Amino acid sequence: MNRLNVSTVFAAALLVVGVSASVANSQTRPAPPKPPALIGRWDIVVHDPSGDFPSWLEVKPSGPRTLIGQFVAAFGSARPISQVKVVNNSFEFSIPVQFEDLKVDQWMRGAFSKDAIHGTTLAYTGKICKFDGVRAPTLERKGAPVWGTPIELFDGKTTNGWRSRDKTDKKFEWVVKNGILTNLKSGTDIVTTAKFRDFKVHAEFRYPKGSNSGIYLRGRYEAQIEDNYGMPADSHQIGGIYGFLQPRINAAKKAGEWQTYDITLVGRFATVMLNGETVITNQEIPGITGGALDSREGEDGPLLIQGDHGPIEFRRITLTPAK
Repeated sequence: MNRLNVSTVFAAALLVVGVSASVANSQTRPAPPKPPALIGRWDIVVHDPSGDFPSWLEVKPSGPRTLIGQFVAAFGSARPISQVKVVNNSFEFSIPVQFEDLKVDQWMRGAFSKDAIHGTTLAYTGKICKFDGVRAPTLERKGAPVWGTPIELFDGKTTNGWRSRDKTDKKFEWVVKNGILTNLKSGTDIVTTAKFRDFKVHAEFRYPKGSNSGIYLRGRYEAQIEDNYGMPADSHQIGGIYGFLQPRINAAKKAGEWQTYDITLVGRFATVMLNGETVITNQEIPGITGGALDSREGEDGPLLIQGDHGPIEFRRITLTPAK
């Protein structure tokens, strides 16, 4: 056999060995674990002795074997979870405190199935509470909305159509003064007695220097109102859906000037105009924001105006519902 033939045979043998080794390795290499049913978004109710409150959790993969996520507690914004640990059908995670008056990290431990989670959590009250959760709805809509007749939520004369956030709270601190709906000082949140699904809302508002408020869409997603004139755009500041959607620019005016919001909410998708500038264009809101009325995202909800963070004035609030 000449040198060429020997080389050819040797190369062919190496190829066969390489293919065999590759097949063997593919047969012995462990397959990535099956993604757990915990992956996704969850609408949660925490059962605190002082009263139930809403919460929210999202779990997603980071590589084939690690889970991360984000969490919304009773108040504050969505916080990142560095790792969600899963063993069989159980899970747990912990996160540093945000605005809670706690000296230890908050945590959540529970079990999950395809469409439900339950367990215990360290609540902002410092108590270990039970919780239950269901898979959050997608809120998908088919086709473009057909808009109905605009509704004036503020008639310019009375507080008709509004109530305090807490139905048992008899102290209604909002008044109408010179055609303006105002809380005068920090007090209570107010909500509409009517509930809505998809809509466009036009609001004209004004606040004094340093004040803070917000409009909660369906009572769950806060369009932030705050004295942030001249500051960089941020999801926690005016023009943003609090902690989730960041405006492309800060279009705020100075404190003491009248400003306008024009917000469209269809399913989970929001478009926000602040003072005539489109700052958010048809972006998805992942879940409820802190301070939400409830976590029942599949249901219609009211408009909520935050009144416990500072004085705020409204001279017009017009809502156009989708048919």
